[in-house]
Amino acid sequence: MCGWLLGIVVWELSCPYGPRVIQLLAAAPAIACAFTGSRLCMVLGGASALFALVPLGIPAPESSADALGARIGACAAILTVVAVGYLTTGRHSRLVRELHRAREVAAAAQQAVLRPLPPRLEGIELAGGHLSASRGAAVGGDLYEVLATPYGVRAVIGDARGHGLAAIGTVAAVLGSFREAAHEERELAGVLRRLDRALERHLRERAGGAYTPESPEAEEFVTVLLLEVGPDGEVTALNCGHPWPYRLLEQPVGPATARQTAPGEVLPPLGLFPLPAELPLAHCAPLPPGDALVLHTDGAEDARDAAGTFFPLRRALAEAAGPGPIVPAAVVEGVRSAVLRHTGGRLADDMAVVALRNDRRPLSATSSLSVPAGDARHR
Repeated sequence: MCGWLLGIVVWELSCPYGPRVIQLLAAAPAIACAFTGSRLCMVLGGASALFALVPLGIPAPESSADALGARIGACAAILTVVAVGYLTTGRHSRLVRELHRAREVAAAAQQAVLRPLPPRLEGIELAGGHLSASRGAAVGGDLYEVLATPYGVRAVIGDARGHGLAAIGTVAAVLGSFREAAHEERELAGVLRRLDRALERHLRERAGGAYTPESPEAEEFVTVLLLEVGPDGEVTALNCGHPWPYRLLEQPVGPATARQTAPGEVLPPLGLFPLPAELPLAHCAPLPPGDALVLHTDGAEDARDAAGTFFPLRRALAEAAGPGPIVPAAVVEGVRSAVLRHTGGRLADDMAVVALRNDRRPLSATSSLSVPAGDARHR
């Protein structure tokens, strides 16, 4: 558009006695409309431009021939612009519609992999959120899920090697296995072994039958933290190379206190080595009503600003929790916003945060461990 206007002005200034092209300025509306994606705008712009060239008075006899030739040339140029713009706009509109459909399909597929968490499961208030380092991707290499099972509320959080779209296949394999095993395996150790077998099967299938210790797939791994919160608030965990969660302690006065837990041994990430015969189950401190656990991936702690300063996750958790009752959704959103401010929106790695708050009342001796009908829908 700017080039069209500039070219006409430069010609008129440099060739004052040459052919007159000033009338071509009337084509500007049609050219401008060509970039709006609207065919109706193209037609109206062209019609307006042509109407502007129609003489309203009686031209002088000596200049009528020149004026007629100039008007015919201008009209021909405008009609050419309108025709080309009309066709281009139609193609552009189809491409935009196809892009919108592709984005809707991609968003639905990504939500099926990393599903939104329900606000409450078995008396546990929860929230989860993530940020992908790949622009335009809703899912990256981080994974998390929380389920109500007959054995308690079980959660998983992990980080597949790499980030962004390339890691989605591994994330889908691990999460799919967890969503089945969490309901079927009585012990957390059984769940972890199912995840390990699912990851190995996925990598072999991805290698196309050429899976060897030297193949690139043999270097893939996933860090995993499995967590179980029993009906009495007892917390047990299995850790394969993942950061331990933070505990948020609700205070009678003032903001909550954030403390990082380290209750037991950490195994290597899944995929690097076979699991040992005996898995070290960690018994964490019980989670009393009002307190919360915050699970996270290393993308939160490793996020840096322009000066290379690491993100202060512990301080951000305490600030996001604030005074009064801890609200998991506020904690997750506060940490997400703080990370984006700290990094200026430029993430080097994916990040995920899950907050679980014990909102249960003391259980009676006859309490059942079965899954309520309302929570079972999240299976």
